[in-house]
Amino acid sequence: MARQIYVGNVPIGGGAPVAIQSMLNTKTTDVEGSLGQIRALAAAGCQIARLAVPNMEAARSFAEICGQSPLPLVADIHFDYKLAIAAAEGGAAKIRINPGNIGGEDRVKAVVEVCKDKHIPIRIGVNGGSLDKALLEKYGHPTAQALVESAFSHLELLEKQGFYDTCVSMKSSTVPTMVAAARLFREKCDYPLHIGVTETGPVRQGLIKSAMGIGALLLDGIGDTIRVSLTDDPVQEVYAAKDILKAAGLRREGVNIVSCPTCGRTRIDLIGLVKRVDEALKDCPKPITVAVMGCVVNGPGEAREADIGIAGGDGWGMIFEKGEQVEKLPYDELLPALLSRIEKL
Repeated sequence: MARQIYVGNVPIGGGAPVAIQSMLNTKTTDVEGSLGQIRALAAAGCQIARLAVPNMEAARSFAEICGQSPLPLVADIHFDYKLAIAAAEGGAAKIRINPGNIGGEDRVKAVVEVCKDKHIPIRIGVNGGSLDKALLEKYGHPTAQALVESAFSHLELLEKQGFYDTCVSMKSSTVPTMVAAARLFREKCDYPLHIGVTETGPVRQGLIKSAMGIGALLLDGIGDTIRVSLTDDPVQEVYAAKDILKAAGLRREGVNIVSCPTCGRTRIDLIGLVKRVDEALKDCPKPITVAVMGCVVNGPGEAREADIGIAGGDGWGMIFEKGEQVEKLPYDELLPALLSRIEKL
């Protein structure tokens, strides 16, 4: 089991539920736009949000955002240690840095001191696309071993200053590399791990790569907080993360939809119906399984483990609970009746 840190009031590691993160794609200097996106993320189920802090103007805006944010915020820092200090003093719940690229030991020490004083954890972020030249020369390319060696070199810089309130991420755009790195790291160390596949490409590919990489590790019991990186609205990252956690059996909150892939027996617009059910229930917090089946012959039986479901016929359909028919209705009345019954569950 990983040791535990706290990002604001959110526990990471130590047996705590896997926490969901996302990163804003607004300009940090756009205070109102950033706060709007943070609120949308929170409403979708996000627990921690990260913001880029590329300059001192952004650091000032970050502090203003921290004062109004419903979520604990992570300051994403590169190269300038003064930005990390400003973000920490401005209310950051966590600082994300690469200790090897913010300058000498005195600068690392300066960041550590303010984080110690304010009880702010540090996330070490290692990325396959930004390994230092020595490691690339040693391993030839960004291997799992290179990522882990980089992470340990950065951990040593913090541990030398007596700092252990740390989370580690080792991300790669190559799924097997990312998975291997996390497994290797967990064999050697108990710092909490932030896991995710980076630079995943278009949404369809990004969802598949993220589900494979994050899911494989979660099923191994590895991973304390996750981000699904998508080239899309960050809110979609949160929904994807929730779905991955539900598929891995780590969350019951929210609706699990089961539906058949359609076949020649289908007599309704099942694909359209499933999309409407999904949209209507995406924010429903009830831990229930809802079946949407295209055939009244096999549908109820195949989905008998569902709490509630619908199966369509030729112009009509049925609602069933635990495999037992409870109502037969015209097709157009199926969805409203389903939603009404779910409200009462």
